[in-house]
Amino acid sequence: MSINPDLQGRSYPAGEPYQVGREKIRDFARGVKATHPAHFDVAEAERLGYADLVAPPTFAVIVAQRADAQLIGDPDAGIDFTRVVHADQRFTHHRPIVAGDELVTELHVDSVRAMGGGALLTTRSEISTTEGEKIATAISSILVRGEGQ
Repeated sequence: MSINPDLQGRSYPAGEPYQVGREKIRDFARGVKATHPAHFDVAEAERLGYADLVAPPTFAVIVAQRADAQLIGDPDAGIDFTRVVHADQRFTHHRPIVAGDELVTELHVDSVRAMGGGALLTTRSEISTTEGEKIATAISSILVRGEGQ
């Protein structure tokens, strides 16, 4: 099955909220070797003006990938995940993610470009709190290799 070009312009609604917890932040920070004390010590984060532990900037990828899963799992999309290569990831942060946030993400397919037997898809994840406060925008590009590539 080939990639459905009609995906361009499609949006996927926000799913269940993602609960940002202290241990999730600490685990992620350790995993990406982020060593700032505000990722681990609540008192240090508060001293810097945050309400709780502050997540490393790339923590937003966890929430964005949950939204991307809707696209990958959409049978109308025609995406074979075994043929996916992650090409690019960019973030625009509107405010830091902190422990206690409840985040939701709306996914938009901004472009679908045929490339040989495959396609390059660019998505935009708009991450916000359940109250509607904008947190981050994540732009992701994936290359879906065609058969024989």
